[in-house]
Amino acid sequence: MREISCEQLKERMNEFRLVDVRTPEEYTGELGHIAGTELRPLGPELLDFLKTLNPSENIVFVCRSGARSGQTTLLSEEMGFTSTYNMVGGMLRWNEMGFAVTKGAGK
Repeated sequence: MREISCEQLKERMNEFRLVDVRTPEEYTGELGHIAGTELRPLGPELLDFLKTLNPSENIVFVCRSGARSGQTTLLSEEMGFTSTYNMVGGMLRWNEMGFAVTKGAGK
């Protein structure tokens, strides 16, 4: 599985499509979300969404700690995606690093 650190992602944000796989409550909650991410909760909606994407697109999956986004990265690779990444440490690490987050509603 391909991974990217929060620090690497912050430096290269414009190179990736960011997909947050947490629940809507988590996305708008305490840890917030990275501006520009698309909320696609893990489950059938995410699977349907992945089927619409270009399998060579550069995508980083984000979640709370990196577990669900890692699961999604593996799934995407099984589906034939060639440039998907798991953000290591998730939003916990992003917040720990003091990087900017958006809180509240928004997609």
